[in-house]
Amino acid sequence: QVQLVESGGGLVQPGGSLRLSCAASGNIFSINVMAWYRQAPGKQRELVAAMNSGDSARYVDSVKGRFTISRDNAQNTVYLQMNSLKPEDTAVYYCYVLENGRGDYWGKGTLVTVSS
Repeated sequence: QVQLVESGGGLVQPGGSLRLSCAASGNIFSINVMAWYRQAPGKQRELVAAMNSGDSARYVDSVKGRFTISRDNAQNTVYLQMNSLKPEDTAVYYCYVLENGRGDYWGKGTLVTVSS
């Protein structure tokens, strides 16, 4: 099994920044994709950003130019740098990991609230 632990959420004012971290631990074989999803109240969970093992990244249109995903493969950690935050970015952010030839895993989520 693989465990994911997120950190870095919190309350921030519009225009502010936060950095989320997600560390994977346990019986890790070979991680392919590391990603961040989010779910706002009353909405479906959506993919925010993803990065594969070749460091190719993709983003949902609403965060392009504001969010940056990165990963440290040696530490099995993925980050999400969030700048110019907007109230509509308020959501629970979930870490996601897909292993090659095995399964996928979810973190428990970390709440990001953007409000003045």
